[in-house]
Amino acid sequence: MVDRVTSYAFDVCIGKIPAGLSQRQACNRHLRDIERQNTEDFPYYWDSEAGQELIEFAETLTIAEGEEPQDLRLYGFQDFIFGSWNGWKTSEGYRRFRTSYVQVARQNGKSLGNAVPTMYYGNFDGYNYPQIYCTATKELQARIVLKECFKFINADPELAGDVYEDGLFTIKDYASKILCNISNGEIRALGRDTKSIDGFRPYFASVDEYHLHKDNQMYKLLADGTKKLKQCLISVITTAGFDLNSPCFSLYEYCKKILAGVVADETQFVFICELDKDDDIWDENNWVKANPLWTDQTLNSLRAEAIKARAMGGEDLRNFLTKSLNQWVQFADNQYMNLEHWKNCASSKTLEDFKGFSCYAGLDLSSGGDLTSLALIFPYVENHQRKYFVHSHSFIPKNRVAEHIKTDKAPYDIWIRDKLLTVTETLGGIKTDYKYIIKYLANLILDYDLEIKMIGYDPHNASAFLGDLEELGVDSVSITQSARNLNDATVDFRLEVEAMNVEYNEKNELLTWSVVNAKTVSNSFGEIKLDKDLQTKRIDPVDAIIDGWKLAMSSAVGSVDVTEFTDEDFLDKLWG
Repeated sequence: MVDRVTSYAFDVCIGKIPAGLSQRQACNRHLRDIERQNTEDFPYYWDSEAGQELIEFAETLTIAEGEEPQDLRLYGFQDFIFGSWNGWKTSEGYRRFRTSYVQVARQNGKSLGNAVPTMYYGNFDGYNYPQIYCTATKELQARIVLKECFKFINADPELAGDVYEDGLFTIKDYASKILCNISNGEIRALGRDTKSIDGFRPYFASVDEYHLHKDNQMYKLLADGTKKLKQCLISVITTAGFDLNSPCFSLYEYCKKILAGVVADETQFVFICELDKDDDIWDENNWVKANPLWTDQTLNSLRAEAIKARAMGGEDLRNFLTKSLNQWVQFADNQYMNLEHWKNCASSKTLEDFKGFSCYAGLDLSSGGDLTSLALIFPYVENHQRKYFVHSHSFIPKNRVAEHIKTDKAPYDIWIRDKLLTVTETLGGIKTDYKYIIKYLANLILDYDLEIKMIGYDPHNASAFLGDLEELGVDSVSITQSARNLNDATVDFRLEVEAMNVEYNEKNELLTWSVVNAKTVSNSFGEIKLDKDLQTKRIDPVDAIIDGWKLAMSSAVGSVDVTEFTDEDFLDKLWG
């Protein structure tokens, strides 16, 4: 007889159970792994009996919430998740998966999905003194999963005990923890506001609503504590979110690569329920793809939400797409770039591929100790089509790095390591020394035999820079930072990205971060330029691109008229 996990995977893959591509890929991964188990290239094996143990434990529990208690019965997708976690083993007999990412729409049993393994791995997995954590951004949020455990325990006299006999668990609600009386383990709610914990070694930990986390501090705290454990599991069960610069979105994209076979990570479990790229969001038949815990009530609720979302649009539509259909959505109406279009332009090309080429440069100079960014725009022709390669590099004062890591919640230290960002050490390490930029450009010209035809720069803060810039012997042009002056370049760059006529190096995460941060503002004539909604959402790299793009774009239709860029007459000031 085929086990429940494999049976579910098979039904999804043959179309018996409606599912999106990501869900089918997860199920196909399970079936493919069974075929290659215990091989030299794949030293893991499927233990269906072990997988069944967690499933059977779940179905001994009682759901007390509601009109009357009822036995917990798992849906097929829950069989698949729980069984996969517990049933896949290493050649040494330990559990294969050490991390798990599950993404489903709202009201699809996320809290239950973490409460069940919390109790099982806390008390019934044969591990003594396990540390089990329910985590979130705040301890109060982390208690949601803990409270699900409370309800299961209190609904069962054997688990909770009675006045005459201790149970298998002891609830310490006042301390936000549960004692596991068989294993001598402890289940605790943990938030970023929880005091530090000594000897931190999570045997199982759940990360609640990871899409709300501004950084990966909690996730890394958990993962770092498991390094010496032979088996463990860090479980993320979440809904999609709005912040495309969040650690959750980065993990989502990484997991999608695993499902697509682009990345091989055999210890990461992935299960994502979402609509396919070209699915009609208003077609009710597609909604089940994001909502595997499907009932008649699910359909009725989604119908009501869809009517409101379609009629009202805006925030209601975004909420429907993200929470009900589990789609990552850029939050702002004035978002500059569609991230999917941008990422379609990612390339393995580097400056090495453009040795001897001509290019245009754009500079966005910082005020004080913020980012200063340089962009090089390389126009070229491929298959009779004009295309562009964009190289981006930034600079930051040494003594401002730690500050910006904290305020911007961005990995500047990693970008420095990856040579996307140069640290300037002179001028006290407080302000960017523009001589670093001149030296960087001079080295590029020499190393790659480049011809920089023209440099466009933001005139703000540029007075001290112009003398140094003349050393390069390259014509420089002041680019007035007004919507009137930047509109054509801002619009054209976006259109060329949509047409996939732009390429940038796929490893430039700093550039992509700035593109995601960029919003648009318009003047009374509807002309646009780039802006940001928060001071810490840096857009300097993409600002530099627009300055260089204005020059490169003009070169496509003839010689550049310098007066176009230096015009600061009354109308320019009026429309700015």
